[in-house]
Amino acid sequence: MALQDNKTPQQLELEQCKLKIKQLERENSHLTLVNKRINEQLNAALDGTGLCLWEQHIPSGNLTIFNQQWGHLLGFTRQELPAHISSWKNNLHPEDKDWVIEAFDNHIAGKSETYEAVHRMIHKDDSVAWVSDRGRIIEYDINGKPLRIMGTHIDVTKEKRYEADLAKLAHRDPLTNLLNRTALVNAFEQEKQQQKKHHLGALCFIDLDGFKIINDHLGHRYGDSLLIHIAKALTRLCQQFFAPTDATTEQYRFHVARFGGDEFVILTQCNQVERLTEMANTLLALYRQPIQLEGETIRIGLSIGISLFDELDEFANVCEQADKAMYSVKKHGKHNVLFW
Repeated sequence: MALQDNKTPQQLELEQCKLKIKQLERENSHLTLVNKRINEQLNAALDGTGLCLWEQHIPSGNLTIFNQQWGHLLGFTRQELPAHISSWKNNLHPEDKDWVIEAFDNHIAGKSETYEAVHRMIHKDDSVAWVSDRGRIIEYDINGKPLRIMGTHIDVTKEKRYEADLAKLAHRDPLTNLLNRTALVNAFEQEKQQQKKHHLGALCFIDLDGFKIINDHLGHRYGDSLLIHIAKALTRLCQQFFAPTDATTEQYRFHVARFGGDEFVILTQCNQVERLTEMANTLLALYRQPIQLEGETIRIGLSIGISLFDELDEFANVCEQADKAMYSVKKHGKHNVLFW
């Protein structure tokens, strides 16, 4: 006690400072541990959602990703893809680039309260990645200019692919990948709305002759292969006659659909009887002789009915007319074409 009393005020003050420093060190260690655990919990939660936190220093353009490696989403290393706003812009999908950058710049310029965009980016392997971006300015400099923006970035590629698959199931025949009836009706109505007074074209209704016998004799799997074969042939033929690469030949939009069973439909803007007749006869010639498919030699015919239409016609009527023309072919020898 006597020794303590003999300490000078400076010595006592120094000891108190040392005690405070030790206390602050303990508190700092505790806060560091707490911060580490919070970050671990945050990262675990974010990893489960695929969401990452990002921040950009606006004047320099430098980017920081807090819970993932920069470039991880697109398959790049930090050395391959610098953490900078220019790298982000360069990897935006060409079809989305302009409007996404405009949305980002509008927020920086104060034209919108937040930056929000669901867009595509190009992966290192050239595949497409879908992302959902959100951001907001969190700091301004002393002159009121934006200094830092912080936001979230989440990979939604799986969700977008799932949406695409659902849309495909809703509008595509699952066997042949051709349009289904609903999609063809929609295509007709869209063309009619867009073309209005110039909505001209033709609908070709095609029914296979003898398909049931082949399907029953060789099995449904073989029947499915034959339907796929026909679908590919129709698509190639439409490409040849309605969308040729020859610049001197007029091109027409077309759609090929499977209505179910062994019924196929071609919808085209072309209303030239000569070209439609040539197309139908070329198709008939392909199957006039037996064909080889999966080691089997088979004979299949096609009955084709064609109905021309204009802006006054409804899809149901046009389809019914082509269907009746097709059935007339079946009644008079099959494997032929007839215009309504």
